[in-house]
Amino acid sequence: MERLIKFIERNISGKKVLGLFFLTNVVYTFMLTVTIPKTMEFSNGMRLLDMMPTGYDLDYVSKLFNLLGENGRSTYLNNQIPVDMIYPLLFGLTYCLLLGYFLKKLNKLNSPYIFLSLLPIIAGVADYLENLGIITMLKNYPKLKETTVYATNIFSVIKSISTSIFFIALIVVLIALGIKVLKRKTSADNV
Repeated sequence: MERLIKFIERNISGKKVLGLFFLTNVVYTFMLTVTIPKTMEFSNGMRLLDMMPTGYDLDYVSKLFNLLGENGRSTYLNNQIPVDMIYPLLFGLTYCLLLGYFLKKLNKLNSPYIFLSLLPIIAGVADYLENLGIITMLKNYPKLKETTVYATNIFSVIKSISTSIFFIALIVVLIALGIKVLKRKTSADNV
């Protein structure tokens, strides 16, 4: 825990956190507006594996990859996945530091709440493992192994759950910070 706190304290200047936040969201927006739609042009409306928070099975992967065809699978592998190999690092680092920044404002950086800062890192690692599974399946198609699909699906669900819990925690921390600021302002106005 001490190492995590020291890492966060060294890296939570407002400018650094804001810069990382901006860069992370530029990459995310690029995926949402360019690489994912470009890949989905071949999917006939089926969602890509990266965009399936509740998971998928062998049947879904087979149908999707078949529908994508050779060009769609190539686009997935050579356009979407490379960008998605940058994003998990940015996501994990940015949101770990962002939460640390707000926890410091609440004087809670040295509390057990610091462990919530690990959630984006867990999501990022799960995203990398998901990507490796997708790469493996794309390269081996049409020979899909149920074990590879199952493992990749688990990482997709872990990514989704840890991301969801993180954003709920972030909202709670922001509400707590808002209350603290309002109380301080009210106290100052009453003096």
